[in-house]
Amino acid sequence: MKDIRNAIDVLPGMTPDLILTSGPPMKWEDYAGGQREAIIGGAQFEGLAQNRETAIAGLDAGDIRIDGCHDHGCVGSLAGIYTASMPVLLIENETAGNLGFCNMYEGTNPRRLNYGVYDQGVHDRLTYVNTRVSPVIAEAVRLSGGIPLKPIIRRALHMGDELHSRSTAAALIFTRELFPYLIEIAEKDKQAVHEAVTALTEDHYFFLRLSMAAAKATADAAHHVEGSSMVTAMAFNCRGFAIRVSGLGDQWFTGPHATVEAQLFDGHTQEEITWMGGESTITETIGLGGFAQAAAFPLQRYQGGSAQAMIDRNMELYNITLGENPDYQIPALDYRGSPTGIDIFKVIDTKVLPAMDIGIPGRDGGQIGAGIVRAPMECFTKAREAYIQRYGAF
Repeated sequence: MKDIRNAIDVLPGMTPDLILTSGPPMKWEDYAGGQREAIIGGAQFEGLAQNRETAIAGLDAGDIRIDGCHDHGCVGSLAGIYTASMPVLLIENETAGNLGFCNMYEGTNPRRLNYGVYDQGVHDRLTYVNTRVSPVIAEAVRLSGGIPLKPIIRRALHMGDELHSRSTAAALIFTRELFPYLIEIAEKDKQAVHEAVTALTEDHYFFLRLSMAAAKATADAAHHVEGSSMVTAMAFNCRGFAIRVSGLGDQWFTGPHATVEAQLFDGHTQEEITWMGGESTITETIGLGGFAQAAAFPLQRYQGGSAQAMIDRNMELYNITLGENPDYQIPALDYRGSPTGIDIFKVIDTKVLPAMDIGIPGRDGGQIGAGIVRAPMECFTKAREAYIQRYGAF
């Protein structure tokens, strides 16, 4: 991790009137439900509109523009809203020389902008992250000269994380790396450091944004490889699921919504589950998340299932990948490298669909549970057709 900077200063092509959101970009009128509400909320938070009505009017008129996160070097959690003033984590792939970005975690309250909610509480939390939490972490990172993330991820996999739905160990290790510099900052503002450490460690989601940005930087380095049939991005929007393939450019191959097995929070039902976007599944493309689920048995309590089911699911994913990650190893599988590099032809031949760990949004906004989703086959059959048209029979 190199820095934290405002989106307007570092995201390629970012402009003051632009809102970024998850999944294949669509026309404004095609956005629905929580993703639409999140875009409207983002316009208000950024000061592009005074209220919900003027935000909608600005979006209708095209005065407020929308685009997809992936086309600007970043990835979005759930609705994935980025506006110009939001701080973003800057991750450098030193081997390939490219960058990946992700915005900051909003906090533990289930009512969050990325879950399709915008009210005064959400506004206040976003402002708090921007003005209190982000500056302290940014200063500590700069003082450190940069924090290598791969060693943290590698170690966290041996401590019960899979780096998507569970990053508890990774967050604590990352915070430990910052401690000497946080102590230095505390000499000037002890309260600010206390607030930043709380944000870093209060639950298991802060580091997810770092693993997402790291995964984006990793996957992008493997994109645009001529002849490659490897998946380099998977994403949701409110209309369905989609993938990108390395050798097929920036085209999205779309399908219906993923199938889901979820454990819901008390008081919620299956009928409430909705879709409002999401690109945290970038972690699965590099062998983390659902592809390292057997490293994270504590997830059973959070998203259901059993340890044996996690192992069985993880094992079948080796059938659809091009290799095993030499850096990300799973202790329960005798330190076997996680299955990495989803191949569109292997998915079709085996009929094994990529499994992903995600948070579950509700139709009224907010998070209502967590679970496992499977990508739809239609994305892969469309990608195969495009591949054969471009390169001939496989």
